[in-house]
Amino acid sequence: MKAVVLCPGQGAQRVGMGQDLAERYPAARAVFAQADAALDYPLSRLMWDGPEADLTLTHNAQPAILVHSLAVHAVVRERLDAVAAAGHSLGEYAAYVAVGALDFADAVRLVRRRGELMLEAGERRPGTMAAVIGMEGERVAEICATVSTGDAVVVAANLNAPDQTVISGDPEGVERAGRALREAGARRVLPLKVSGAFHSPLMAPAQDGLTAALDAVALADPAAPVIANASAEPVRDARRARRLLAEQLTAPVRWVASMRCAAALADGAPFVELGPGNVLAGLLKRIVPGAVAVSLGTEAEVDAFLTRGLA
Repeated sequence: MKAVVLCPGQGAQRVGMGQDLAERYPAARAVFAQADAALDYPLSRLMWDGPEADLTLTHNAQPAILVHSLAVHAVVRERLDAVAAAGHSLGEYAAYVAVGALDFADAVRLVRRRGELMLEAGERRPGTMAAVIGMEGERVAEICATVSTGDAVVVAANLNAPDQTVISGDPEGVERAGRALREAGARRVLPLKVSGAFHSPLMAPAQDGLTAALDAVALADPAAPVIANASAEPVRDARRARRLLAEQLTAPVRWVASMRCAAALADGAPFVELGPGNVLAGLLKRIVPGAVAVSLGTEAEVDAFLTRGLA
């Protein structure tokens, strides 16, 4: 089946994630074992047994979500012919693995390191994020730029849907922007529980470390284009992939534009979300009305797909 592969980002983690897949499918079980070996850490035990507070930590949640996505991919890969791939934030790493550009063990270690660096940056300069509902993303970005200052930075960080944008920055900047956005007509501004101001300039201290980690692994040209978060354009060569993955830390996730680009490449092919939850499939239907999408994260969902396809 020709399809666009989608891989979710942080926030989709939950205790028990992927355990039913490992119990049912040997290919999935092998992926979890490989991740534990790559990290020299029982990540699968944390994913399945918790505690939730530890699983939610950035440096644990990121590899957990990536591993879940790629465990699903290992089971269904023979049924998929990817015409393009995209991942939300850390999911972009899973997307590169799914199209053969990045080794699985390297990806697990990379996102673990990425999470550590992001956590350290958040501790160095504490930040926060908030979801803005009911306002177009470009307008959100304009208001953030108007109220942002050097010691109270705030930016549009995740342009997730036509009417949903996440803002990120210093707590004072996010609070100031929240007030301005409500006054300008935003329906809701909801604080998020995060350990840092992701996809904002506050993540800059993590960039050198991530660049070094990326430079230390092999990246191949992807077998199918990956839509980069930072540019919302298809990436077809390893050098550009490496650069954009590093830039992604401080750049906004341009998800609306990314999904419109993916839909053009799909030329009517369905979208298949691999991993925990169904957030990306839900966002897609708001961005590209009429797009066909299926979410595969549980044993039951995977079994139905293998048995009946998209029927």
